[in-house]
Amino acid sequence: MKKIVLCSVLGALMAMAAAAADVSGKWSGTFTPEGRDASSAYAVLKQAGAAVTGSAGPSEGNQWPGLKGSIQGNKVTIEVKSTDDGAVYKCVLVLAGDHLKGDVSASGADGRSVKATMDLARVK
Repeated sequence: MKKIVLCSVLGALMAMAAAAADVSGKWSGTFTPEGRDASSAYAVLKQAGAAVTGSAGPSEGNQWPGLKGSIQGNKVTIEVKSTDDGAVYKCVLVLAGDHLKGDVSASGADGRSVKATMDLARVK
């Protein structure tokens, strides 16, 4: 009987933890290319199950539509294409509380690539 109760409680806690990993909302922070100064970053994310959609860009007023990605546990993978210069940004971020933080690789239409880090906080 105790095992059934314990399993039920653990299952409920795991379901609550999975449900808590929702990245929907507005996120603001920094984008820092290797060897360069940080610049601003802003994303508007919508989550439906494991799918993530929305927009991202350098500011709330300069958003690039068509963001797509997914979430598994606390790992968020997104991709968005800049409408400014056609560069494609691929982000692998980790959700920790109200922060999304991780690595970005960007490849431009001219063939150049850039590695960067991103640190976003949920806008409240």
